[in-house]
Amino acid sequence: MIYWELFLSFFQIGMFSFGGGYAALPLIEQELISVQGWITNQQFIDILTLSEMTPGPIAINAATFSGNQITGVFGGVVATIGVTLPSVIIVQLLAYFYFKYKNITMVQGIIQGLRPAVVALIASAGLTIFLTAMFGHSDWPLDLGELNYVSIVFFAIAIFLMRKFKASPIHVMIITGTLGGIVYSLI
Repeated sequence: MIYWELFLSFFQIGMFSFGGGYAALPLIEQELISVQGWITNQQFIDILTLSEMTPGPIAINAATFSGNQITGVFGGVVATIGVTLPSVIIVQLLAYFYFKYKNITMVQGIIQGLRPAVVALIASAGLTIFLTAMFGHSDWPLDLGELNYVSIVFFAIAIFLMRKFKASPIHVMIITGTLGGIVYSLI
């Protein structure tokens, strides 16, 4: 049954996404594209774009949009429950044990040890998104002939607006989204 598989996939993602929503993105990508084959790279990038633009945690938004893409509205509900349920369980357990044993050196060491792994997961997700936006895929080797020059221009515009004029990321998304709609409808 597809709903059970969807729930289990997102439960597993929720179980191993230490570090927040961005750390979950490589797990979501691998599970939905490589393992299950439910969506394509381009669909994943579209889901990420929508997840970034809508309010709320990116992992939950991505789960909701992915489930909806795969099986419809009920799939979105199932995926959302699947990705959030482990956090609810883990936070309850960790809060209990943390407050009971927070002064133990080993507990502090575990927390310190997880930080670099979380940074690596976030960097991996960022690199995957960047490469897919610029080349249409994130697989190696990358061919410069596949480079999307329109994406490079939009990337440069976004960086320029945010660095030079301290533009709000929301305004930058609206500007580049509008320009992208115009440009890609003409191409």
